[in-house]
Amino acid sequence: MLFGDEHVRRYEETDGEVGHDWEKGAPILILTTTGRKSGQERKFALIYQEHEGAYVIVASKGGAPQHPGWYLNLQANPEVKVQVKADKFTAKARTATGAERETLWAKMAKVWPDYDEYQKKTDREIPVVVLERA
Repeated sequence: MLFGDEHVRRYEETDGEVGHDWEKGAPILILTTTGRKSGQERKFALIYQEHEGAYVIVASKGGAPQHPGWYLNLQANPEVKVQVKADKFTAKARTATGAERETLWAKMAKVWPDYDEYQKKTDREIPVVVLERA
């Protein structure tokens, strides 16, 4: 099973031939953020779903008490790069709220049921992020 930097590397080398279809059939995209402190590009392999022409990801960090670094990066700079298989594009990230968040959470929990468990483990509301093509 691929994880972390190795997952990103294999995905990029093969345009997602290796790494797009992950554990339990969950689809993976590559998110590139700009480090909020370093200014360096940071890449992450994340579970996604398509929704109304955009892509949806979840800032779960396995239910940890703090948000993942990539989420803090995109809060500081919402301009991101995304790769879905061979499709590479610039996107603007925003956090879903209210009814939209509820709808998207349910959609994401269908593909990765562990999200519901992660939410039970933490007091923070786990962010649901929408990536809209720029």
